[in-house]
Amino acid sequence: MKTIGNIIWVIFGGFMVAIEYFLSGFLMMLTIIGIPFGIQAFKLGILALWPFGSKVVQDESSSGCLSLVMNIIWIIIGGFWIALTHLFWGILFCITIVGIPFGKQHFKLIHLALVPFGKKIE
Repeated sequence: MKTIGNIIWVIFGGFMVAIEYFLSGFLMMLTIIGIPFGIQAFKLGILALWPFGSKVVQDESSSGCLSLVMNIIWIIIGGFWIALTHLFWGILFCITIVGIPFGKQHFKLIHLALVPFGKKIE
């Protein structure tokens, strides 16, 4: 069932969201300072491309002060706007009964779009 959900997800907007993440990740990696942010954008892009069956968990090895600082910078630079985009699409998909699973995936992506550092995708 998750394969069918992922295929439908990719056809109806998941591919565009993933391209957006990958493009922003490449742009962030043009500078040395932006490399960690680009890596997080790639993680978000992979999850946005194939979200059904994926799970986001806390990475115990990378929690701490540095993750907190990087998350604050991420939120200021653009994480807030990315989260608002996922909120909009989540609400829009949840209007219809058929779109509720896709809306739930966007709601799952909101938390990761706000604070991606210290998280791991399984």
